[in-house]
Amino acid sequence: TFLTGLPSNLLAFYTFLMKVRQKPTPVDILLLNLTVSDIFLLILLPFKIVEAASGMEWLLPAFLCPLTNYFYFNSIYLSSLFLMAISIDRYLGVAFPIKYRLRRRPGYTAATSVVFWVVVFAHCSLVYIVQYEALSPNGTTTSNSKSHCYENFSPIQLQILLPVRLEFFVVLFCLPFTITIFCYINFVHILVALPKIPAQRKQRAMGLALATLFNFIVCSAPYNLSHVVGFVQNESPSWRVYTLLLSTLNAALDPAIFYFSSTAVQRAFGNCLAGLDRRGLKGKRLSRGGALGQKEGRGHGLGTGAHKR
Repeated sequence: TFLTGLPSNLLAFYTFLMKVRQKPTPVDILLLNLTVSDIFLLILLPFKIVEAASGMEWLLPAFLCPLTNYFYFNSIYLSSLFLMAISIDRYLGVAFPIKYRLRRRPGYTAATSVVFWVVVFAHCSLVYIVQYEALSPNGTTTSNSKSHCYENFSPIQLQILLPVRLEFFVVLFCLPFTITIFCYINFVHILVALPKIPAQRKQRAMGLALATLFNFIVCSAPYNLSHVVGFVQNESPSWRVYTLLLSTLNAALDPAIFYFSSTAVQRAFGNCLAGLDRRGLKGKRLSRGGALGQKEGRGHGLGTGAHKR
């Protein structure tokens, strides 16, 4: 995820930033925000890699534990909200093209993006407070074990934490997922039914819908289902940590959504791949030229030796 997601997201970030500066559109603003949330996750991912390599023991400085998890979970839920917003934009654009075009304003999208960031930051702040500063019955504070991060919880913490996680599941996963399914099913259905739409655009629509739904089902669903299981069992599931590994894949899968959503990203990726191909061919030519030069040098040396003899 880190090796493929970071360069592709940085390239997408630069592309969307240039587009927003020149002529902002609602979908470009949403994609830019989605890219920023992915970059947050990718920057903090090495800390989680160190944790996993250490057998899930937290060997890094203690202050990095809450900080890493705070932005880590922010990225997961911001991704769900912005993917939902992109699906709404696509659906309204084909279902009500004239009305939506007249009322479509970048300022509305920017305001919606700010609301998304505030809502998710507030939710994750609540979880942080519950997990690391929850009060015990005698009025003292409790915290996780120093050698583990985001794993061990006291009974008083679970009483508050498990219902909050269930609310996360309903509000920040089920609601966006349901809206996204509705929008993309109708979006694809309308485009396929229109005879004048080019086949390439229909294929892009299908790719966008499939990539988004795959992201929700594979990356987000297992982690969010652990909230429901934990609430029913009245404990934090031990296998929950493995679902977090799947959630990191969204930073590597989102560039596929960028590709199907924006022709500018398609051109940027195409130019980048073309540049890599040119460098590869140039390197091969140089290596071949060096090999030929070595052969000629050897032949010249042999010829000179024979002439001396």
